[in-house]
Amino acid sequence: MQKRILFIMLCTILITVFTIDSTLAKEIRVWGGKSTNYTDSNGNVWYGGQNTKQDWGGWIEKEPRVAEVRELTAAARKLAKDEGYDDELFYAVSWAQYPDVVKVDLNTGRGTFDVTYLVGEHWSPNNRGFDIIIEDEIVEALYVTPGNHEIDIKRYEGIQVKDTVMNFVFAGNPDAGKSDRNAMFSGIEIVPSRLAVDPKQKLTTTWGSLKTQ
Repeated sequence: MQKRILFIMLCTILITVFTIDSTLAKEIRVWGGKSTNYTDSNGNVWYGGQNTKQDWGGWIEKEPRVAEVRELTAAARKLAKDEGYDDELFYAVSWAQYPDVVKVDLNTGRGTFDVTYLVGEHWSPNNRGFDIIIEDEIVEALYVTPGNHEIDIKRYEGIQVKDTVMNFVFAGNPDAGKSDRNAMFSGIEIVPSRLAVDPKQKLTTTWGSLKTQ
């Protein structure tokens, strides 16, 4: 009888631990335009953004298209290095041909997060306009990507997730006044706010686009 009670208690504990663990806030990193994972120079794993229905999440509704960024300017490479990101993260994008949009669901668990958006421009010279939407809120309206072979890094703090899944939509917006409305991303980095990087190392404000002189 005692063994049966102990077995039931153990099963209850295991179920409780599993349930709690599945809702804990998690770090998730995704790189666009790739189906394989990438481990950066800091040891962080970036999941391939061209996947769907993975344990960590993936694209939903319609598979994004892929484009390669052939090169980066010297200034772009310096910015990536200064902010602790490998060049490789900016050499491809997941994108959608307007009016299609890029949709990504990431299984972050519940909590409050800081989100960093990375992009490398493969073609459109300061001419690509779209909205960045996280958890049904437009966090960046009428965003315009940088020039060809340049990069941009943007950060959004205090994103709350109540249902364990963080939703992303990158959607072309004609009000941006740009002829290219094909939305895209090169990288998405999600870190629980309590684990956020020291603001002295990474600014908590939005980075301005890097322009070629």
